[in-house]
Amino acid sequence: MKKNSTNQLWKVLGTSFSIAVTIGGTVGTGILRKPGPIAEQLHNPFLIIVLWIAVAIYALLGVSCVLELSLSIPKAGAWYGYAERAFGRYVGFIVGLSSWLGTVSALGFGSYTFSEYLGLLIPALEPYVIYCAIGILVVLWSFHQLGVILAGRSQEWLSGIKAVALLLFIGICFRYGEGGVWAENAPIPSQSTLWSGILAALLSIFYAFDGWHTAAYFTEENKDPVNTMPKSMFIGVILVAIIYVLINAGILYTMSLADLSQSKLAASDAIGHYFGPGAGRWITTFLMLSILGILNTQVMFAPRVIFSMSRDGLFFPQASRVNAAGSPTFATHLTVGTACLFLFSSKAISDRLSDIATFFFVASYLAGFASLIRLRKIEPELHRPYRVWAYPFLPWLLVFISTAFLVGTLVQNLSSLPFVGLFMLVSYVIYTFVLTKRV
Repeated sequence: MKKNSTNQLWKVLGTSFSIAVTIGGTVGTGILRKPGPIAEQLHNPFLIIVLWIAVAIYALLGVSCVLELSLSIPKAGAWYGYAERAFGRYVGFIVGLSSWLGTVSALGFGSYTFSEYLGLLIPALEPYVIYCAIGILVVLWSFHQLGVILAGRSQEWLSGIKAVALLLFIGICFRYGEGGVWAENAPIPSQSTLWSGILAALLSIFYAFDGWHTAAYFTEENKDPVNTMPKSMFIGVILVAIIYVLINAGILYTMSLADLSQSKLAASDAIGHYFGPGAGRWITTFLMLSILGILNTQVMFAPRVIFSMSRDGLFFPQASRVNAAGSPTFATHLTVGTACLFLFSSKAISDRLSDIATFFFVASYLAGFASLIRLRKIEPELHRPYRVWAYPFLPWLLVFISTAFLVGTLVQNLSSLPFVGLFMLVSYVIYTFVLTKRV
Protein backbone atom coordinates (compact mmCIF):
# COMPACT_ATOMS: atom_id res chain seq x y z
CA MET A 1 0.00 0.00 0.00
CA LYS A 2 1.53 3.28 -1.06
CA LYS A 3 0.76 6.21 1.19
CA ASN A 4 2.17 9.71 0.74
CA SER A 5 2.70 12.48 3.23
CA THR A 6 2.95 15.07 0.44
CA ASN A 7 -0.75 15.67 -0.13
CA GLN A 8 -1.05 13.06 -2.87
CA LEU A 9 -3.75 10.50 -3.62
CA TRP A 10 -2.91 6.96 -2.54
CA LYS A 11 -2.16 4.20 -5.05
CA VAL A 12 -4.24 1.49 -3.37
CA LEU A 13 -7.00 0.57 -5.84
CA GLY A 14 -6.97 -2.48 -8.10
CA THR A 15 -8.85 -4.76 -10.49
CA SER A 16 -11.84 -5.61 -8.31
CA PHE A 17 -12.48 -1.95 -7.53
CA SER A 18 -12.32 -0.94 -11.20
CA ILE A 19 -14.86 -3.63 -12.13
CA ALA A 20 -17.09 -2.68 -9.18
CA VAL A 21 -16.99 1.05 -9.91
CA THR A 22 -17.90 0.38 -13.56
CA ILE A 23 -20.95 -1.64 -12.52
CA GLY A 24 -21.81 0.72 -9.67
CA GLY A 25 -21.41 3.83 -11.78
CA THR A 26 -23.44 2.50 -14.71
CA VAL A 27 -26.27 0.22 -13.54
CA GLY A 28 -29.02 2.34 -12.03
CA THR A 29 -32.76 2.80 -12.16
CA GLY A 30 -32.71 3.49 -15.92
CA ILE A 31 -32.53 -0.18 -16.86
CA LEU A 32 -35.60 -0.89 -14.72
CA ARG A 33 -37.59 2.08 -16.06
CA LYS A 34 -36.67 2.32 -19.75
CA PRO A 35 -37.98 -1.03 -21.13
CA GLY A 36 -41.60 0.20 -21.00
CA PRO A 37 -41.24 3.45 -23.00
CA ILE A 38 -38.87 1.75 -25.46
CA ALA A 39 -41.30 -1.11 -26.09
CA GLU A 40 -44.11 1.40 -26.62
CA GLN A 41 -42.06 3.09 -29.36
CA LEU A 42 -40.61 0.06 -31.16
CA HIS A 43 -42.89 -2.98 -30.51
CA ASN A 44 -40.30 -5.40 -31.91
CA PRO A 45 -38.32 -7.31 -29.23
CA PHE A 46 -35.51 -8.25 -31.65
CA LEU A 47 -34.99 -4.60 -32.60
CA ILE A 48 -34.99 -3.59 -28.94
CA ILE A 49 -32.28 -6.12 -28.09
CA VAL A 50 -30.22 -5.09 -31.14
CA LEU A 51 -30.25 -1.45 -30.00
CA TRP A 52 -29.06 -2.38 -26.50
CA ILE A 53 -26.26 -4.45 -28.03
CA ALA A 54 -25.34 -1.58 -30.39
CA VAL A 55 -24.89 0.89 -27.52
CA ALA A 56 -22.95 -1.75 -25.57
CA ILE A 57 -20.56 -1.98 -28.54
CA TYR A 58 -20.23 1.81 -28.48
CA ALA A 59 -19.26 1.63 -24.81
CA LEU A 60 -16.71 -1.13 -25.47
CA LEU A 61 -15.15 0.86 -28.29
CA GLY A 62 -15.16 3.91 -26.04
CA VAL A 63 -13.24 1.93 -23.40
CA SER A 64 -10.46 1.36 -25.93
CA CYS A 65 -10.16 5.13 -26.45
CA VAL A 66 -10.32 5.95 -22.75
CA LEU A 67 -7.66 3.37 -21.96
CA GLU A 68 -5.17 5.05 -24.28
CA LEU A 69 -5.93 8.41 -22.71
CA SER A 70 -5.97 7.30 -19.08
CA LEU A 71 -2.79 5.21 -19.26
CA SER A 72 -0.81 7.85 -21.16
CA ILE A 73 -2.17 10.63 -18.90
CA PRO A 74 -2.64 8.84 -15.52
CA LYS A 75 -4.33 11.78 -13.87
CA ALA A 76 -7.38 11.99 -11.61
CA GLY A 77 -10.43 13.58 -13.18
CA ALA A 78 -10.68 11.66 -16.48
CA TRP A 79 -12.18 13.91 -19.19
CA TYR A 80 -10.80 17.08 -17.62
CA GLY A 81 -7.20 15.90 -17.75
CA TYR A 82 -7.43 14.75 -21.36
CA ALA A 83 -9.07 17.94 -22.63
CA GLU A 84 -6.66 20.18 -20.70
CA ARG A 85 -3.65 18.34 -22.14
CA ALA A 86 -4.99 18.31 -25.71
CA PHE A 87 -6.74 21.67 -26.07
CA GLY A 88 -5.35 23.88 -23.34
CA ARG A 89 -6.41 25.30 -20.00
CA TYR A 90 -9.62 27.03 -21.04
CA VAL A 91 -11.15 23.99 -22.73
CA GLY A 92 -9.95 21.86 -19.82
CA PHE A 93 -11.62 24.27 -17.40
CA ILE A 94 -14.93 24.10 -19.32
CA VAL A 95 -14.87 20.30 -19.55
CA GLY A 96 -13.84 19.85 -15.92
CA LEU A 97 -16.34 22.33 -14.49
CA SER A 98 -19.23 20.99 -16.56
CA SER A 99 -18.30 17.40 -15.71
CA TRP A 100 -18.23 18.22 -11.99
CA LEU A 101 -21.45 20.27 -12.01
CA GLY A 102 -23.23 17.62 -14.06
CA THR A 103 -22.26 14.95 -11.55
CA VAL A 104 -23.17 17.14 -8.58
CA SER A 105 -26.58 17.77 -10.13
CA ALA A 106 -27.03 14.03 -10.67
CA LEU A 107 -25.97 13.44 -7.06
CA GLY A 108 -28.71 15.77 -5.83
CA PHE A 109 -31.36 14.15 -8.04
CA GLY A 110 -30.24 10.67 -7.08
CA SER A 111 -30.45 11.33 -3.37
CA TYR A 112 -33.91 12.88 -3.84
CA THR A 113 -35.08 9.81 -5.79
CA PHE A 114 -33.65 7.54 -3.07
CA SER A 115 -35.68 9.45 -0.49
CA GLU A 116 -38.85 9.18 -2.59
CA TYR A 117 -38.50 5.39 -2.58
CA LEU A 118 -37.75 5.49 1.14
CA GLY A 119 -41.03 7.36 1.57
CA LEU A 120 -42.84 4.54 -0.24
CA LEU A 121 -41.47 2.03 2.25
CA ILE A 122 -41.96 4.29 5.28
CA PRO A 123 -44.92 6.63 4.56
CA ALA A 124 -44.26 8.71 7.68
CA LEU A 125 -41.09 10.03 6.01
CA GLU A 126 -42.84 11.20 2.85
CA PRO A 127 -43.27 14.85 3.99
CA TYR A 128 -39.54 15.04 4.74
CA VAL A 129 -38.13 13.85 1.41
CA ILE A 130 -35.64 16.71 1.00
CA TYR A 131 -34.32 16.31 4.54
CA CYS A 132 -33.95 12.56 4.02
CA ALA A 133 -32.07 13.26 0.78
CA ILE A 134 -29.69 15.59 2.57
CA GLY A 135 -29.37 13.03 5.35
CA ILE A 136 -28.21 10.29 2.97
CA LEU A 137 -25.67 12.67 1.44
CA VAL A 138 -24.36 13.56 4.90
CA VAL A 139 -24.04 9.86 5.74
CA LEU A 140 -22.07 9.21 2.53
CA TRP A 141 -19.95 12.33 3.15
CA SER A 142 -19.12 11.11 6.65
CA PHE A 143 -18.22 7.65 5.42
CA HIS A 144 -15.90 8.97 2.73
CA GLN A 145 -13.94 10.93 5.31
CA LEU A 146 -12.70 7.55 6.55
CA GLY A 147 -10.55 7.14 3.48
CA VAL A 148 -10.22 5.71 0.01
CA ILE A 149 -9.62 2.12 1.15
CA LEU A 150 -12.94 1.78 2.97
CA ALA A 151 -14.72 3.67 0.20
CA GLY A 152 -13.32 1.27 -2.38
CA ARG A 153 -14.34 -1.78 -0.36
CA SER A 154 -17.87 -0.42 0.09
CA GLN A 155 -18.19 0.05 -3.67
CA GLU A 156 -17.13 -3.55 -4.26
CA TRP A 157 -19.76 -4.83 -1.83
CA LEU A 158 -22.56 -2.63 -3.15
CA SER A 159 -21.83 -3.56 -6.77
CA GLY A 160 -21.61 -7.25 -5.91
CA ILE A 161 -24.97 -7.22 -4.12
CA LYS A 162 -26.53 -5.27 -6.99
CA ALA A 163 -25.25 -7.77 -9.59
CA VAL A 164 -26.54 -10.77 -7.61
CA ALA A 165 -29.97 -9.14 -7.18
CA LEU A 166 -30.21 -8.41 -10.92
CA LEU A 167 -29.24 -11.98 -11.82
CA LEU A 168 -31.92 -13.24 -9.42
CA PHE A 169 -34.47 -10.98 -11.13
CA ILE A 170 -33.42 -12.31 -14.56
CA GLY A 171 -33.78 -15.88 -13.32
CA ILE A 172 -37.32 -15.20 -12.04
CA CYS A 173 -38.35 -13.70 -15.38
CA PHE A 174 -37.22 -16.70 -17.39
CA ARG A 175 -38.51 -19.20 -14.81
CA TYR A 176 -42.05 -17.84 -14.69
CA GLY A 177 -42.38 -16.02 -18.02
CA GLU A 178 -44.62 -17.43 -20.74
CA GLY A 179 -43.35 -15.67 -23.84
CA GLY A 180 -44.65 -12.14 -23.37
CA VAL A 181 -43.82 -9.79 -26.24
CA TRP A 182 -41.64 -12.47 -27.85
CA ALA A 183 -44.73 -14.61 -28.44
CA GLU A 184 -46.75 -11.77 -29.94
CA ASN A 185 -46.76 -10.57 -33.52
CA ALA A 186 -47.13 -6.86 -32.83
CA PRO A 187 -47.42 -4.57 -35.85
CA ILE A 188 -44.32 -2.54 -36.69
CA PRO A 189 -44.85 1.24 -36.43
CA SER A 190 -44.93 3.29 -39.63
CA GLN A 191 -41.54 4.22 -41.08
CA SER A 192 -41.50 7.80 -39.79
CA THR A 193 -42.71 6.73 -36.35
CA LEU A 194 -40.21 3.86 -36.32
CA TRP A 195 -37.20 6.07 -37.03
CA SER A 196 -38.19 8.63 -34.41
CA GLY A 197 -38.74 5.76 -31.99
CA ILE A 198 -35.29 4.34 -32.74
CA LEU A 199 -33.70 7.74 -32.08
CA ALA A 200 -35.56 8.19 -28.79
CA ALA A 201 -34.72 4.62 -27.76
CA LEU A 202 -31.04 5.06 -28.57
CA LEU A 203 -30.86 8.21 -26.46
CA SER A 204 -32.52 6.41 -23.54
CA ILE A 205 -30.18 3.43 -23.85
CA PHE A 206 -27.19 5.72 -24.23
CA TYR A 207 -28.02 7.41 -20.92
CA ALA A 208 -28.55 4.01 -19.25
CA PHE A 209 -24.96 3.11 -20.23
CA ASP A 210 -23.52 6.39 -18.93
CA GLY A 211 -20.83 5.49 -16.41
CA TRP A 212 -18.93 2.90 -18.49
CA HIS A 213 -15.80 5.09 -18.20
CA THR A 214 -15.96 5.66 -14.42
CA ALA A 215 -12.82 3.65 -13.59
CA ALA A 216 -10.75 6.20 -15.54
CA TYR A 217 -11.39 8.80 -12.82
CA PHE A 218 -9.24 6.68 -10.48
CA THR A 219 -6.27 5.88 -12.73
CA GLU A 220 -3.96 7.94 -10.52
CA GLU A 221 -4.95 5.80 -7.52
CA ASN A 222 -4.59 2.43 -9.24
CA LYS A 223 -1.69 0.31 -7.95
CA ASP A 224 -0.82 -1.05 -11.41
CA PRO A 225 -3.03 0.67 -14.01
CA VAL A 226 -1.17 -0.57 -17.10
CA ASN A 227 -1.74 -4.23 -16.21
CA THR A 228 -5.09 -4.07 -14.42
CA MET A 229 -7.19 -1.36 -16.07
CA PRO A 230 -7.58 -2.86 -19.59
CA LYS A 231 -8.79 -6.12 -18.10
CA SER A 232 -11.04 -4.58 -15.45
CA MET A 233 -12.68 -1.93 -17.66
CA PHE A 234 -13.52 -4.38 -20.44
CA ILE A 235 -14.81 -6.97 -17.95
CA GLY A 236 -16.92 -4.31 -16.22
CA VAL A 237 -18.56 -3.07 -19.44
CA ILE A 238 -19.13 -6.61 -20.74
CA LEU A 239 -20.82 -7.59 -17.45
CA VAL A 240 -23.03 -4.49 -17.60
CA ALA A 241 -23.95 -5.25 -21.23
CA ILE A 242 -24.83 -8.88 -20.43
CA ILE A 243 -26.97 -7.81 -17.47
CA TYR A 244 -28.76 -5.16 -19.54
CA VAL A 245 -29.51 -7.48 -22.45
CA LEU A 246 -30.74 -10.28 -20.17
CA ILE A 247 -32.94 -7.92 -18.15
CA ASN A 248 -34.58 -6.66 -21.34
CA ALA A 249 -34.99 -10.17 -22.71
CA GLY A 250 -36.48 -11.32 -19.40
CA ILE A 251 -38.96 -8.44 -19.14
CA LEU A 252 -39.99 -8.91 -22.78
CA TYR A 253 -40.47 -12.64 -22.03
CA THR A 254 -42.63 -11.87 -18.98
CA MET A 255 -44.96 -9.03 -20.01
CA SER A 256 -47.30 -8.44 -22.94
CA LEU A 257 -46.72 -5.45 -25.18
CA ALA A 258 -49.92 -3.79 -23.94
CA ASP A 259 -48.85 -4.07 -20.30
CA LEU A 260 -45.22 -3.21 -20.91
CA SER A 261 -46.04 -0.12 -22.98
CA GLN A 262 -47.99 1.33 -20.06
CA SER A 263 -45.41 0.42 -17.43
CA LYS A 264 -43.40 3.17 -15.75
CA LEU A 265 -41.38 0.66 -13.72
CA ALA A 266 -41.24 -2.52 -15.77
CA ALA A 267 -39.16 -4.51 -13.30
CA SER A 268 -41.65 -3.97 -10.49
CA ASP A 269 -44.63 -4.77 -12.73
CA ALA A 270 -42.92 -7.94 -14.01
CA ILE A 271 -42.38 -9.25 -10.47
CA GLY A 272 -45.83 -8.10 -9.34
CA HIS A 273 -47.40 -10.01 -12.22
CA TYR A 274 -46.37 -13.30 -10.58
CA PHE A 275 -46.02 -12.52 -6.88
CA GLY A 276 -48.65 -9.85 -6.36
CA PRO A 277 -48.44 -6.10 -5.70
CA GLY A 278 -46.71 -6.67 -2.35
CA ALA A 279 -43.62 -7.86 -4.20
CA GLY A 280 -43.16 -4.29 -5.39
CA ARG A 281 -41.65 -3.49 -1.99
CA TRP A 282 -38.74 -5.77 -2.84
CA ILE A 283 -38.19 -3.93 -6.11
CA THR A 284 -38.37 -0.62 -4.28
CA THR A 285 -35.74 -1.86 -1.84
CA PHE A 286 -33.54 -2.93 -4.74
CA LEU A 287 -33.99 0.43 -6.45
CA MET A 288 -32.80 2.13 -3.28
CA LEU A 289 -29.79 -0.17 -3.14
CA SER A 290 -29.03 0.51 -6.80
CA ILE A 291 -29.26 4.28 -6.30
CA LEU A 292 -27.07 4.05 -3.20
CA GLY A 293 -24.37 2.33 -5.24
CA ILE A 294 -24.41 5.12 -7.81
CA LEU A 295 -24.42 7.83 -5.13
CA ASN A 296 -21.45 6.19 -3.47
CA THR A 297 -19.60 6.18 -6.80
CA GLN A 298 -20.43 9.83 -7.51
CA VAL A 299 -19.29 10.97 -4.07
CA MET A 300 -16.00 9.24 -4.87
CA PHE A 301 -15.27 10.38 -8.41
CA ALA A 302 -16.74 13.91 -8.61
CA PRO A 303 -14.26 15.34 -6.05
CA ARG A 304 -11.38 13.89 -8.11
CA VAL A 305 -12.29 16.26 -10.96
CA ILE A 306 -11.97 19.47 -8.96
CA PHE A 307 -9.02 18.02 -7.02
CA SER A 308 -7.14 17.67 -10.31
CA MET A 309 -8.29 21.10 -11.52
CA SER A 310 -7.12 22.67 -8.26
CA ARG A 311 -3.61 21.25 -8.62
CA ASP A 312 -3.46 22.91 -12.05
CA GLY A 313 -4.61 26.28 -10.70
CA LEU A 314 -8.08 26.04 -12.25
CA PHE A 315 -10.11 25.75 -9.02
CA PHE A 316 -9.97 26.76 -5.36
CA PRO A 317 -6.52 25.82 -3.98
CA GLN A 318 -8.12 24.12 -0.96
CA ALA A 319 -9.65 21.46 -3.24
CA SER A 320 -6.22 19.85 -3.68
CA ARG A 321 -6.01 18.83 -0.02
CA VAL A 322 -5.87 15.11 0.81
CA ASN A 323 -6.59 13.92 4.33
CA ALA A 324 -4.64 11.38 6.35
CA ALA A 325 -6.78 8.53 4.98
CA GLY A 326 -6.23 9.36 1.30
CA SER A 327 -9.46 11.23 0.51
CA PRO A 328 -9.64 14.69 -1.14
CA THR A 329 -11.40 16.30 1.81
CA PHE A 330 -12.27 19.86 0.77
CA ALA A 331 -13.26 18.66 -2.71
CA THR A 332 -15.65 16.16 -1.09
CA HIS A 333 -17.06 18.83 1.24
CA LEU A 334 -17.72 21.12 -1.71
CA THR A 335 -19.23 18.37 -3.87
CA VAL A 336 -21.71 17.18 -1.26
CA GLY A 337 -22.46 20.72 -0.08
CA THR A 338 -23.28 21.90 -3.60
CA ALA A 339 -25.53 18.87 -4.13
CA CYS A 340 -27.41 19.86 -0.97
CA LEU A 341 -27.83 23.41 -2.33
CA PHE A 342 -29.32 21.97 -5.52
CA LEU A 343 -31.81 20.06 -3.39
CA PHE A 344 -33.00 23.29 -1.79
CA SER A 345 -33.35 25.06 -5.16
CA SER A 346 -36.73 25.30 -6.85
CA LYS A 347 -37.99 22.38 -8.89
CA ALA A 348 -37.82 24.45 -12.09
CA ILE A 349 -34.13 25.23 -11.51
CA SER A 350 -33.41 21.62 -10.62
CA ASP A 351 -35.08 20.30 -13.76
CA ARG A 352 -33.10 22.76 -15.88
CA LEU A 353 -29.86 21.73 -14.21
CA SER A 354 -30.70 18.13 -15.05
CA ASP A 355 -31.16 18.96 -18.74
CA ILE A 356 -27.89 20.91 -18.84
CA ALA A 357 -26.09 18.08 -17.06
CA THR A 358 -27.25 15.63 -19.73
CA PHE A 359 -25.88 17.91 -22.46
CA PHE A 360 -22.49 18.24 -20.80
CA PHE A 361 -22.16 14.52 -20.09
CA VAL A 362 -22.47 13.82 -23.80
CA ALA A 363 -20.16 16.75 -24.63
CA SER A 364 -17.51 15.25 -22.31
CA TYR A 365 -17.45 12.05 -24.39
CA LEU A 366 -17.00 14.09 -27.55
CA ALA A 367 -14.19 16.13 -25.97
CA GLY A 368 -12.46 12.94 -24.82
CA PHE A 369 -12.46 11.22 -28.20
CA ALA A 370 -11.37 14.45 -29.90
CA SER A 371 -8.55 14.79 -27.34
CA LEU A 372 -7.17 11.40 -28.33
CA ILE A 373 -6.98 12.42 -32.00
CA ARG A 374 -5.35 15.77 -31.21
CA LEU A 375 -2.81 14.27 -28.80
CA ARG A 376 -1.71 11.78 -31.46
CA LYS A 377 -0.88 14.80 -33.66
CA ILE A 378 0.71 17.21 -31.19
CA GLU A 379 2.43 14.64 -28.96
CA PRO A 380 3.39 11.69 -31.18
CA GLU A 381 6.22 10.71 -28.76
CA LEU A 382 3.95 10.54 -25.70
CA HIS A 383 4.37 7.20 -23.95
CA ARG A 384 1.24 5.16 -24.69
CA PRO A 385 1.21 1.81 -22.83
CA TYR A 386 -2.12 1.06 -24.55
CA ARG A 387 -3.09 2.12 -28.06
CA VAL A 388 -6.66 2.40 -29.31
CA TRP A 389 -7.93 -0.16 -31.80
CA ALA A 390 -8.06 0.76 -35.49
CA TYR A 391 -6.65 4.28 -35.20
CA PRO A 392 -7.69 6.75 -36.63
CA PHE A 393 -10.93 5.12 -37.86
CA LEU A 394 -12.31 4.21 -34.42
CA PRO A 395 -11.89 7.55 -32.59
CA TRP A 396 -13.24 9.43 -35.61
CA LEU A 397 -16.24 7.07 -35.71
CA LEU A 398 -16.90 7.71 -32.02
CA VAL A 399 -16.55 11.47 -32.56
CA PHE A 400 -19.24 11.20 -35.25
CA ILE A 401 -21.55 9.05 -33.11
CA SER A 402 -21.07 11.26 -30.05
CA THR A 403 -21.81 14.35 -32.14
CA ALA A 404 -25.03 12.71 -33.32
CA PHE A 405 -26.01 11.92 -29.72
CA LEU A 406 -25.17 15.51 -28.73
CA VAL A 407 -27.39 16.90 -31.49
CA GLY A 408 -30.16 14.51 -30.43
CA THR A 409 -29.84 15.75 -26.86
CA LEU A 410 -30.13 19.37 -27.99
CA VAL A 411 -33.14 18.61 -30.18
CA GLN A 412 -34.91 17.02 -27.23
CA ASN A 413 -34.02 19.92 -24.90
CA LEU A 414 -34.04 23.06 -27.05
CA SER A 415 -35.21 25.13 -24.09
CA SER A 416 -31.86 24.42 -22.40
CA LEU A 417 -29.82 26.19 -25.08
CA PRO A 418 -29.98 29.65 -23.42
CA PHE A 419 -28.82 28.14 -20.13
CA VAL A 420 -25.94 26.33 -21.84
CA GLY A 421 -24.96 29.62 -23.47
CA LEU A 422 -25.15 31.42 -20.12
CA PHE A 423 -22.93 28.77 -18.53
CA MET A 424 -20.35 29.20 -21.30
CA LEU A 425 -20.40 33.00 -20.87
CA VAL A 426 -20.06 32.92 -17.08
CA SER A 427 -17.31 30.31 -17.21
CA TYR A 428 -15.40 32.39 -19.76
CA VAL A 429 -15.62 35.48 -17.55
CA ILE A 430 -14.41 33.51 -14.51
CA TYR A 431 -11.54 31.99 -16.47
CA THR A 432 -10.46 35.26 -18.08
CA PHE A 433 -10.74 37.64 -15.14
CA VAL A 434 -10.07 35.34 -12.18
CA LEU A 435 -8.10 32.24 -13.06
CA THR A 436 -5.69 33.68 -15.62
CA LYS A 437 -4.49 36.18 -13.00
CA ARG A 438 -3.21 33.31 -10.85
CA VAL A 439 -0.81 32.06 -13.51
